[in-house]
Amino acid sequence: MLTVTVDGIPLHYQDVGQGLPVLLLHAFPLNSSAFDKQVRALSSRYRFLLPDHRGFGQSKLGEGPTDMSRIARDALALLDMLKIDSAVVGGVSMGGYAAMALLREDAGRVRGLVLVDTQATADDEAGRARRETSAQEALEQGVEPLVQTLLPKLVAAGSDSPVGRELAALMRGAAPEAVAAAQRGMALRPDSKDILARFAGPALVVVGEHDVVTPVEKAKQLAALISGARLEIIPGAGHLPNQEQPERFNEVLDRFLASIPG
Repeated sequence: MLTVTVDGIPLHYQDVGQGLPVLLLHAFPLNSSAFDKQVRALSSRYRFLLPDHRGFGQSKLGEGPTDMSRIARDALALLDMLKIDSAVVGGVSMGGYAAMALLREDAGRVRGLVLVDTQATADDEAGRARRETSAQEALEQGVEPLVQTLLPKLVAAGSDSPVGRELAALMRGAAPEAVAAAQRGMALRPDSKDILARFAGPALVVVGEHDVVTPVEKAKQLAALISGARLEIIPGAGHLPNQEQPERFNEVLDRFLASIPG
């Protein structure tokens, strides 16, 4: 098993393929296997670096909230260990928050930016309260209440579809402690509009046509912050287009990555 140890915490990652390095940060409450469909289709042309965030997949948790800057620093430590100066950095949903945090930590390491079904704004007071309620519920009742409430919002095809069942299995594999720490970490994230407005590199913003969590209008607002950003709307997809409509998503991602000098 491939691991990088940060502050004494072993963190698992995948390193698959060859070519332009592409660091992808997964959504809540999944793990790096959420990108399996991208790896299968594109790893002959790109080198995918796929960490499991703290407490998810095969990574250990550590203490305190899993704030987005912590995920970003873990990812930078992985690049350092692999002696990779810069990479295309992308993230889905919570992974997008972490990608923006990485941009804030060290924009010079970001060769290109991919933001998928995410948003630049911080939680308001009501949003932070909902995250804390969800964190406490996970610790007291396990992850099943989260599966029941969140899963229907993630996929346009519905919870009983093949992709819905695939996602349910990934969600049920998450530890309650990791779920709680990530919810509390997301509640702490700052507004990222300022750092995006300063980013001068190539950027791709992707959103599922039927996303109800971070809908198309939010993606348009996000893309408008970044000079020259491409906006792609994936038909027939909800909040996780890389898993629900992988062929269309892979086509969009491949076209963007191919435009970045290796």
